[in-house]
Amino acid sequence: MALIEVKVPDIGDFSEVAVIELLVKPGDTVAVDQSLMTVESDKASMEIPSSHAGVVKAFKVKLGDKVSEGTVVLELEAEGAVSSAPAPAPAAAAAPVVAAPVAAAPVAVTVAAPAATGSIEVRVPDIGDFKDVAVIEVFVKPGDLVKVEQSLITVESDKASMEIPSSAAGVIKELKVKLGDKINIGDLLAIVEGAAAAGATSAAPTPASAPVAVAPTPVAATAAPAAATVSAPAHNPTATPALGLPHASPSVRKFARELGVPLAEVKGSGAKGRITQEDVQNFTKSVMAGAIQTLAQAAKAPAATAGSGGGSELGLIPWPKVDFAKFGPIDRKELGRIKKISGANLLRNAVMIPAVTNHDDADITDLEAFRVATNKENEKSGVKVTMLAFLIKASVAALKKFPEFNSSLDGDALVYKQYYHIGFAADTPNGLVVPVIKDADKKGVLQISQEMSELAKKARDGKLGPADMSGATFTISSLGGIGGRYFTPIINAPEVAILGVCKSQMEPVWDGKAFQPRLMLPLSLTWDHCVIDGAAAARFNAYLGQILADFRRVLL
Repeated sequence: MALIEVKVPDIGDFSEVAVIELLVKPGDTVAVDQSLMTVESDKASMEIPSSHAGVVKAFKVKLGDKVSEGTVVLELEAEGAVSSAPAPAPAAAAAPVVAAPVAAAPVAVTVAAPAATGSIEVRVPDIGDFKDVAVIEVFVKPGDLVKVEQSLITVESDKASMEIPSSAAGVIKELKVKLGDKINIGDLLAIVEGAAAAGATSAAPTPASAPVAVAPTPVAATAAPAAATVSAPAHNPTATPALGLPHASPSVRKFARELGVPLAEVKGSGAKGRITQEDVQNFTKSVMAGAIQTLAQAAKAPAATAGSGGGSELGLIPWPKVDFAKFGPIDRKELGRIKKISGANLLRNAVMIPAVTNHDDADITDLEAFRVATNKENEKSGVKVTMLAFLIKASVAALKKFPEFNSSLDGDALVYKQYYHIGFAADTPNGLVVPVIKDADKKGVLQISQEMSELAKKARDGKLGPADMSGATFTISSLGGIGGRYFTPIINAPEVAILGVCKSQMEPVWDGKAFQPRLMLPLSLTWDHCVIDGAAAARFNAYLGQILADFRRVLL
């Protein structure tokens, strides 16, 4: 048996594309031309086939990595192969991979009327040595104004999906294709009324042996959305969900990222469950409808509390009305949108939830030393690990041991969630927001730290989408290094618990023989007494403290 290096074949005139799916794992047996992984540019996603048959020994790439021609993908253990085998010859892969279109040179399109103005025929460019690919998405309609290189349709083979761009700018006069049509090179796509075709004389020869498709437009390495795809959950019918992405075209994934929509939570209405742009829009509308309703309730809340009848609904005396200006100068400022929304929610939660708070201290002396050492080792990566990242990971371990803390009341039933989405309070100039780390149990401390940094930046910039702040099963409110000792955080319904942490400080701790200086972290756990009793809360806090004192317990 010998080891064979399987490398990325010739994928056209671009490099540094992101790995978005891993379709096999170590120990799997693969055949020649079997797809190993999926990569994506800003216009196309494509599968990389295996050049040899054998057993996967080790993967050399991971989700989010950037690869180019010649990059080693994995090592195969195969009988009768030479371990130093060169990269697969393009000609050998060309014949079997019939369904994968070949890379086109920059905008190699065919048009019929290269006049300066007037009606222009936009046709299918050279997309390789295959035929009859299906139209799965149509992005434009008659009357739409399009630009040169704007995507018109998406086509899909069994190995790749790609977007076909317009070769001319102008107004769509007629569309000559519809969903489900099969098209080939040279087929008429649309009649555009406008400027001349951009690529009428720019078609370049394409290597017929290239085994994998790329988009028929220039692909910039910087456009590959690696960071956004790494964190997206999987939806791949041929692989386990943790390995890939939901079934959607690159443009739809980009559209979803711009809106902050997690595609894993969107149900696709297209062929084979494919997520369309309309599906993303409908998801956003449903989320926003809930937010608007909350905002409307929040708008009423100040009137109810500050008006003459405020509190009367609860049988309380009216809220006092005072002319503050008669006592001195004042400056009146309206509450911001975030404070209006959060204020109404906090009031409801404080009134409706029978909340109890337990206070405790955790010894984080060794964990802090490990955190500092980790940051020194990873200075070049640009990822700074905070204590909050360790708290998130420790909280997940505690939630697994005490599942009622990861539940929600639904009428007379208790819903136990099998996922662990952890919210963390982020301070912004406009108020407090709570971004959510999705599937924290499946991520390491470094990845959690990176996502927290990205979400916190989006929060400060006011760019958090509804999906970034939804779905939490447990929340941590950290005052970090600001100060304070203990506080009583308010539960974020429909969650049943929230953890508050303050600034850690050195304290003398008795070890049985003498007082030792130890770094102690104050913990404040607020819990819903409808769901949790005092004994369970005490055990949760104690267990959380044990994990923070010896982080190896996370592995147990």
